[in-house]
Amino acid sequence: MTCGNCEAKVKSSFLMLPGVTEVEVSKEKETATISMDKHIPLSTLQNVLDKKYSITATNHSETTEQAKNWVATYKPILLIFGYITLVSLITVFQNNGLDWMQGMNTFMGGFFLTFSFFKMLDLKSFAESYSMYDVVASKVKAWGFVYVFIELGLGVSYTVGYNPLLTNIITLVVMTISIVGVLQSVLNKRRIQCACLGTVFSLPMSTVTIIEDSLMIVMSAGMIFVIV
Repeated sequence: MTCGNCEAKVKSSFLMLPGVTEVEVSKEKETATISMDKHIPLSTLQNVLDKKYSITATNHSETTEQAKNWVATYKPILLIFGYITLVSLITVFQNNGLDWMQGMNTFMGGFFLTFSFFKMLDLKSFAESYSMYDVVASKVKAWGFVYVFIELGLGVSYTVGYNPLLTNIITLVVMTISIVGVLQSVLNKRRIQCACLGTVFSLPMSTVTIIEDSLMIVMSAGMIFVIV
């Protein structure tokens, strides 16, 4: 940067990026101090600059920053899975035994009860968000509302052990339908909010959502195989 006009151009370029809240540029020091709501990769910062400028960062690891950002983004769902997994493992090892079926029932019951709870906090907003990517809800708006109560019913059924075969078949069918829309959104790189925890938390649609749905499909299919 050689003049005040250069400073202004660099500053305005950075301020155009979503998430950037404040920018201070110094041509004397050849530095830019950028404040942001969330981590923005150096490559993204470089792309908004004129080609004659290049940006680097001292004492900076892009991999570390991306990992921190990932953990911060998915912290709610990681905590939920952690708590449910802990309770499930306690169930597995209780009474000095290894009751893996009971452990899976506990996990799936906790999963559906917890996720339906967050959706229930704002049922209408969830249904609207869900219709943006689910293959059924996009055509039948009422499915978004019905889906939450199916999750609640499955949570209760797994918890009390009601008709395991029927419960797992319903889970397999419902989650298989659900994952289709998720896969389409992720593969098409659509930047939309995942409605898995309702609208309480802002979670992007990503491979985490695919893993979440796939886990339910695999577990329900496995339990059907054992029961039959």
